[in-house]
Amino acid sequence: MTDFLDLPDGHRIAYRLTRGTGPAIVFLPGYMSDMAGSKASALFDWAREQGRTCLLFDYSGCGESGGDLAEGTLSRWRDEALALIEAKLDGPVLLVGSSMGGWLMLLVALKLGKDRLAGLVGIAAAPDFSDWGYDDAQKAQLRRGETVLEDNPYGPDPTPTYPGFWSDAQSHLLLDAPIPLDCPVTLLQGQADADVPWQTSLRLVERLTTPDVLLLLSKSGDHRLSSGQDIARLLAAVEGHLTRA
Repeated sequence: MTDFLDLPDGHRIAYRLTRGTGPAIVFLPGYMSDMAGSKASALFDWAREQGRTCLLFDYSGCGESGGDLAEGTLSRWRDEALALIEAKLDGPVLLVGSSMGGWLMLLVALKLGKDRLAGLVGIAAAPDFSDWGYDDAQKAQLRRGETVLEDNPYGPDPTPTYPGFWSDAQSHLLLDAPIPLDCPVTLLQGQADADVPWQTSLRLVERLTTPDVLLLLSKSGDHRLSSGQDIARLLAAVEGHLTRA
């Protein structure tokens, strides 16, 4: 069942929560994705079967949440995640972030602090994609306040990048400096990923200050990492973090 949290800025954020033992799993979806996706659904169903706490939600402008996608930014979506965690969860959380959600996972973790973090699981995590994911012409277009439209391999409509999103994202670049997180981290990455170069995960491993980082590379894995085998790896990674917490 979907519930809603009303935020002070007027946005109404849709979420699903199953309660059990902690740490609580919090899933952060990718850009233009939502809590109905295959990885989120599999994680929620597994958590419910295992008696674990799990929180899914839709960013404003996405899925069942109110708002306009064109107004969405990393800052706004980070703060929505933090508001839900503060309002609905006690104790440590295990953040699971997919693609852009992997960038948000890091930003949320940096705000939460070590006492609330049980660990991180990144799925094709894409920190800094506003920098490495666009060519010079596209960046110039965004600086001029113009929306960039790109082919969408996952649907009929093009994928928009709005200038407000891009400008905000450029203020959250992480990969050029140490990332001061000390919790356990697992990164799942496909080497056949057409959207996020697998070398990005290597850069992230180098930048994280924690020594407790495990990178799992799938030679045939694509960006979605949503095959049965991929989902099994995700659930095993999550279970491993919860078991040791």
